[in-house]
Amino acid sequence: MELGVYSIGDRTPDPRTGRTPSERERLAAMVAIARRAEEADFDVFAAGEHHQPPYVSSAPAMLLAHLAAVTETLTLSTATTLITTNDPVRVAEEYALLQHLSGGRADLMLGKGNAGRTFGWFGFDPADGNALTAENYALLRRLWREESVNFDGKFRAPLASFTSVPRPLDGRPPQVWHAAVTSMEAADLAAAHGDALFANHIFWPSEHTRRLVAHYRERFAAAGHGPAEHARVGLGGQVFVRPRSQDAIREFRPYFDHAPLYGRGPSLEEYCTTTPLTVGSPQQVIDRVLGFREYAGRYQRQLFLIDHAGLPLGTVLDQIDLLGAEVLPVLRRES
Repeated sequence: MELGVYSIGDRTPDPRTGRTPSERERLAAMVAIARRAEEADFDVFAAGEHHQPPYVSSAPAMLLAHLAAVTETLTLSTATTLITTNDPVRVAEEYALLQHLSGGRADLMLGKGNAGRTFGWFGFDPADGNALTAENYALLRRLWREESVNFDGKFRAPLASFTSVPRPLDGRPPQVWHAAVTSMEAADLAAAHGDALFANHIFWPSEHTRRLVAHYRERFAAAGHGPAEHARVGLGGQVFVRPRSQDAIREFRPYFDHAPLYGRGPSLEEYCTTTPLTVGSPQQVIDRVLGFREYAGRYQRQLFLIDHAGLPLGTVLDQIDLLGAEVLPVLRRES
């Protein structure tokens, strides 16, 4: 199983100090997190795409291209690239270029997006989300696989004998993951093309993820891509780890209570019971992650949200070191 970390690039005030990092500081922190993840023997670093405050990661291809120059082994991925509002020609060219710059260490995770107003900023209607996803992804696949593309669709200008450059490295497009939180349509699209599914089950109970992954595997097999167990699955989820569980809970609680993704809802304890959020000791993280197989089956990639909610960089780097030393070796051995 591949093990990695991902960042959504939020600029959240540290609840202990009230200080919000500058945009430059936050981007520099994401670079430092990726470099430390490589040192700690993680396999993957992924960066999200957002176009409104409090986020800074609006152009993940640029961030990953920089990381390609300062890392050697990490697979560099998005988490996610918006297939709806990005021009598929630009996606094809940027991520093929990233392949070349990184020596093939580039993945592409695609998503429809969950902020309706983003569509309007780029000239689209959120009601067209599914249609945009289908048309743009069909074109992206052609651009990577065909030297000369003729295209006339609904949402972008026509193409006549168009060749995207550079071509995919060694003629092989980047590995594509389709990200889904609730969307069966994303699972269907991944299955139809034999692509991978990333079930970011950060908010949802296990039964929801069980249904999503089972549906994807069933449709993967029905599409003729092989047995259901050959379908490639990734899972998300946030962890906060300290050597002692009580210290982890005490330290993380103020960050949880003020987090954009969590706070002002169920308690930390309720979230840890009903969702994949894991706050505790290294052994608790190990047990929780290995337990994901009970409802998702054997899966191929686990990404940890590592820096959300205003956690200071030093604390995030400590998490990475502890996970790398005490959690990753066990997960690799047991998976």
